[in-house]
Amino acid sequence: MRASRTAYPLTWRVMDALEAFAAAVWPARFDRAVPWLMLAPALLLVGLLVLGLIQIADTSLRTLDPSTFLMSEDYTLANYHRALTETLFATVATRSLIGSLIVTVVTLILAFPYAYVMVRTPSALLRKLLLIALFLPFFIGQVVRAYGWLIILGNQGMVNEALGLIGVEPVRLLYNYPAVLFGLVQYMLPFAVLMLAPALTAIPEELEAAAGSLGADWVRSFAYVVLPLARPGLIGAGLVVLTLSLTDFAMPAILGGGSQDFIANAIYDQFFRTSDQGLGATLALLLVAVGSLLVGLVFTLFGAGTLAMGRARR
Repeated sequence: MRASRTAYPLTWRVMDALEAFAAAVWPARFDRAVPWLMLAPALLLVGLLVLGLIQIADTSLRTLDPSTFLMSEDYTLANYHRALTETLFATVATRSLIGSLIVTVVTLILAFPYAYVMVRTPSALLRKLLLIALFLPFFIGQVVRAYGWLIILGNQGMVNEALGLIGVEPVRLLYNYPAVLFGLVQYMLPFAVLMLAPALTAIPEELEAAAGSLGADWVRSFAYVVLPLARPGLIGAGLVVLTLSLTDFAMPAILGGGSQDFIANAIYDQFFRTSDQGLGATLALLLVAVGSLLVGLVFTLFGAGTLAMGRARR
């Protein structure tokens, strides 16, 4: 008891000394700068991104000299004219846009019931199994997953071997457009579930019970109660899946076999295969512009969803 009585005053003196030191080093008038200091790392990263975009914009206005493989010193819009008029780039851009829209729709259709069951199931064991199955793909890189599908869907893969057991000839399941979309859906599904789960968790189960007590069956309760209230999660998940699919590189390169390239693959080819940095920079800027326009269009028509960071729902 005597030791504790002498220890407490010493502790207080130490704390007072630390507070006095902190007040001397960081006066109260500096408290307004705390939020900006916390934002400093993010602002630095955004600043570096802006500087990179400025450099890319400068490069996009220069053309490649085929004789010297050097970029011209004069500014021109020739790269933009090529990117917007050549059939190859129009085909790749159309394939990328349509594919990302299909992947977004299919992923949301598959992710919504998964997230709903994971949130609403009364079984703790089932919830844990669903969470494990959800997070397990994140421990495997996208490239590894894509090569895994090569083993499963190849001409000598597991699927064709199973078909052979029942007398079906091998089916070409790889290096086509559906294979790329399939791989993208499998890759994007966990992201969509993670975006939908918080939105569904925020919907009180009592609302569904109340709808049932008023005579609504499960389908009507789902359509008129759950789905409208889950709208912010659907918007957020859709935007994340859309932007990630539109800019994906690995799945089209591996599962498409070079014949189903997306715009990111075309950008890579211009930078590292043909060494035409000006055209590659042009395609990159156009990709950023198209993605930003799509996101802005969704924000305008449907709101920002869960990406609104706490703003009032529309």
